[in-house]
Amino acid sequence: MGFRSWLSDRLVTVDAIYGLILYAALVGAVSDDDSNSFEVLALSVFSLVIFWAAHVYAGTIVNHVGNVPLRTAIGKAIGHSSGMLWAAILPSLPLLLGVFGVLSVDDAVDYSLLIVTLQLGVLGYVALKNRGAGHAARIFGAIGCALFGTLIIALNSAVH
Repeated sequence: MGFRSWLSDRLVTVDAIYGLILYAALVGAVSDDDSNSFEVLALSVFSLVIFWAAHVYAGTIVNHVGNVPLRTAIGKAIGHSSGMLWAAILPSLPLLLGVFGVLSVDDAVDYSLLIVTLQLGVLGYVALKNRGAGHAARIFGAIGCALFGTLIIALNSAVH
């Protein structure tokens, strides 16, 4: 299994796209006028890990049927759900820069949400490319995925 295959198996998944949208919503919800970058990063990551654990638990229950050993069911659920965590790495980087004072809190949150939007667009495009869709479908898929990031940015602006 090469790096490209591993990357595709982990990041071009329903769980990665869902996790990315969830993570962006968490970042947007946690950030406010009183928060600092550490709080935004810590609470968003902690909340995402809780959602991931719930996802793994649900996957384990579904996979643990018949003669499937519990260890196998857990491993399959972790492997299947790992995209939720992997996808959050890039949008966490601006927040980490905010923790170290390189970016202001507002800039860190804005860049994080921008990265989510771009990453969603790329994931939508690659997912459709992997399924053999034509260029037009890939572009519309990318726009559709990226719109979720745009909606979260708009919601964040409206709330704050």
